[in-house]
Amino acid sequence: MHVAQINFLRAPADCTPEELFERWPSLADIPEAAAASGTRVSVIQVATRQRVFTRHGIDYHFVDLRGMHSPTTRGRFLADLVADLGGQVLHVHSLGFAADAFAVAQRLPRVPILIQDHADRPPRWWRRPRWRTWYAAASGIAFTSPGLAGPFTRAGLFAQRTRLFAIPESSSRFHPGDRLAARAETGLDGDPCVLWVGHLSHGKDPLTVLEGVARAAQRLPGIQLYCAFGRAPLLDEVRHKIDSDPRLRGRVHLLGNQPHARIETLMRSADLFVSGSHGESCGFALLEALACGVTPVVTDIPSFRSLTGNVVGELWPCGDAVRLAEALVRAAGIRPSRADVRSYFDATLSFAALGRQWADAYARLLADRREGRS
Repeated sequence: MHVAQINFLRAPADCTPEELFERWPSLADIPEAAAASGTRVSVIQVATRQRVFTRHGIDYHFVDLRGMHSPTTRGRFLADLVADLGGQVLHVHSLGFAADAFAVAQRLPRVPILIQDHADRPPRWWRRPRWRTWYAAASGIAFTSPGLAGPFTRAGLFAQRTRLFAIPESSSRFHPGDRLAARAETGLDGDPCVLWVGHLSHGKDPLTVLEGVARAAQRLPGIQLYCAFGRAPLLDEVRHKIDSDPRLRGRVHLLGNQPHARIETLMRSADLFVSGSHGESCGFALLEALACGVTPVVTDIPSFRSLTGNVVGELWPCGDAVRLAEALVRAAGIRPSRADVRSYFDATLSFAALGRQWADAYARLLADRREGRS
């Protein structure tokens, strides 16, 4: 089976393909996961220059669509390229490019199209009739969690025949490593040692997490929280909370922005991973924690439910510091082995596992098309 993946989001003009793989890891990660299952994959990337090359067994076609101002014109060009490549299934990245996917589908009516969600949102209500038409060209749509499809299905945006798949947005190449060596390198400590990785923003809700840790400290006197973060619009509030609460002073450590490679070492040092996020299309930090064998204590949102499978770690309601404290205490008491958490990751969330899921989805859509069910 030969699958063509299309990234309609144009690559930055000042970015070479090599730099783009660093900036957009999923550009290679997703096709390589699919190819690991034995599927032949070609990638079409919209760019500002033409280039064709092979990387890790994947053929990449960088195409310049400037001057093609309508979806119909772009669709004709890309459909011809897919036909020339012999693509049997088309995997389109982002529900936001439904118009372009529809235009390609008009030229390739026998090629099933699967669209993958990447933190997309439904269109405004007055635009929905047109978007329903565009989405009808998709034979299948993939979300990290079935719950993430809810806003689209409740708005009636997908055709009844359209298959919905629950496939994680990506995976992680992190590994558990040696915890003692990692702690010696990072200086992290605690019983339990809890790690936060995420922006200090309202959507990530660090203030509720701090209150939960403060409450948990009454039963976990050795608990230590380390926070790695990028954007920090709530930094002043976070610092004030730490400084003004005797339960938190000396217990919470703000690490600031950390290189990605350093995050792996921090994960290896931790016993628990905590998140207060109110919404995620996937949850890459959670994926990385699971890859390192760290027990998660995360909010009960659709993507986190799917990634943990209600098998590993603890889920707690968004904004509820009392329930977070209880979850931290439970997780610290149970604390499954890193090997068990990693085994769960390998079986369900690794690139090999994702590859099997993508191969199954492609095969289902191809069978539907051949049997006239889509």
